[in-house]
Amino acid sequence: MAAPPEVLELVERFQNNAAEYRSSTYNETMLRRDFLDPLFAALGWDVANTQGVDLAHRDVIHEDAIKIGGFTKAPE
Repeated sequence: MAAPPEVLELVERFQNNAAEYRSSTYNETMLRRDFLDPLFAALGWDVANTQGVDLAHRDVIHEDAIKIGGFTKAPE
């Protein structure tokens, strides 16, 4: 199975600007917006919940939190 064209474009963009993306000024939010969200969308995930489904049935939960040892933590 070949990769979707959007995925190949993301790979090419990263390769062309790798130094910038690896710099300390490029943060987690930028990475998510520039690469992760488009990658999941290209693979068919409804990243932005455009279908308006309830929380329990969304493909992606942004900034979710879990309880560990009685404390709420955000997974990396």
